[in-house]
Amino acid sequence: MHYLSTRGDAPVLDFNGAMMTGLAADGGLYMPAVWPRLAGSDIAALAGRSYAETAVAVMRLFIGEAIDPAELERLTASAYAGFRHKALAPLVQIGDNEFVLELFHGPTLAFKDFAMQVLSRLMERELRRKGGRLTIIGATSGDTGAAAIEAFKGRTGIDIFILYPHGRVSEVQRRQMTTAAGGGNVHALAIDGTFDDCQAIVKALFNDAPFRIRHALSAVNSINWARIVAQIPYYVHAAVALGAPHRSVNFVVPTGNFGDIFAAYAAKRMGLPIERLVIATNANDILARTLASGVYERRSVVATSSPSMDIQVSSNFERLIFEAAGRDPARVRALMENLRKSGSFRLGEEELEAIRADFSAHAADEDEVAHTMKATLKESNYLADPHTAVGLAAAHRAFKGRDAVPVVTLATAHPAKFPDAVRSATGLEARLPAGLSAILEAKEHFQILENDVSAVADVIDRHTRMAESRMTA
Repeated sequence: MHYLSTRGDAPVLDFNGAMMTGLAADGGLYMPAVWPRLAGSDIAALAGRSYAETAVAVMRLFIGEAIDPAELERLTASAYAGFRHKALAPLVQIGDNEFVLELFHGPTLAFKDFAMQVLSRLMERELRRKGGRLTIIGATSGDTGAAAIEAFKGRTGIDIFILYPHGRVSEVQRRQMTTAAGGGNVHALAIDGTFDDCQAIVKALFNDAPFRIRHALSAVNSINWARIVAQIPYYVHAAVALGAPHRSVNFVVPTGNFGDIFAAYAAKRMGLPIERLVIATNANDILARTLASGVYERRSVVATSSPSMDIQVSSNFERLIFEAAGRDPARVRALMENLRKSGSFRLGEEELEAIRADFSAHAADEDEVAHTMKATLKESNYLADPHTAVGLAAAHRAFKGRDAVPVVTLATAHPAKFPDAVRSATGLEARLPAGLSAILEAKEHFQILENDVSAVADVIDRHTRMAESRMTA
């Protein structure tokens, strides 16, 4: 398998190269040169297989010969060993042909664990094979940072710096990051700004070629193609459980940065019978506005009860534009330059229609999210976190009165990560699973930094100099 940049001016890499690079050198995102295919017989053969077995079968198609199959099986089994549910990603029926796919049984109670636990092991393996060190920098709206820190803490040859918006994540999300930091290879940086500001700083550091080379930067946000690859399996596993390839499925995905739902799109491009993909957004509705008007326009970020989706620049949308534009990198470059200069761009009619052929989008405001949480508990005895409630609200709008095809809404986080929102909407106390409540009392370690690229660069430079001094002492 080979991977090329959406902007067309970066080297073509194999899977390991794309994974270790993260963001392409030209600022674009890596994509497979050719989509691998799952025939109907391949999908049918996955019936009754464990989640881990399905994951290996799917990921191998993107990894190619870069990793030995037996080693991939071992690493995948290790990645999922710490999950709290034997099924890993159980389907829960909450209505007639209506299901929730629970993706919060990993170590940090969010869907990001599925990809991050795999990615950390693959990256560590590659470093051991080739030698050297790696500096990971990432921006998070809450869940990515916690999952990354949990997955990468103590990994050989890797330093990780996670930027998060100060005061704009839940207490549990923050503590999952800050109580694991303070020593070793993990650093939590609270930025005085929004997630989009954090993401902009990360991109600026990657685009600074001397800094990028000096620190051997890599990314673990969903801009890293390996993250997308490790998320595709749960769509395949769920669809097979509901009758694929002989039956189609609809998926509703709460999303901010567009990575999770792009993994569903990838599964469809591979041949999984997905009838409709529904983008579910909160009040930060840039994706819903884009599908309605064709205009992608950045606006101010609104703080909501679903902070992991408080995003107004959805990085992975560039991957979908690349596909909708017939894989024309010049077109992608032009649109991204318009976004940089003016904060917006307009899709062409053919591009918009290509996107609408696969996707719908719905936004839910705070009142609707709270109502959905309360109604779902009353009608289905199911306690949803606010992000999942955004998805359920979108599902009810998109498929009201249509039940011939199963509707699967992704439950992306455990309700205990957002206890205030759950209590306000339902009156219930959502408690952390046994073994995690200790983070509420543990000492936190983090730095508060101004919203400035140089401030973050200085922290990374100082850490590198100190590490080098210790090595030479």
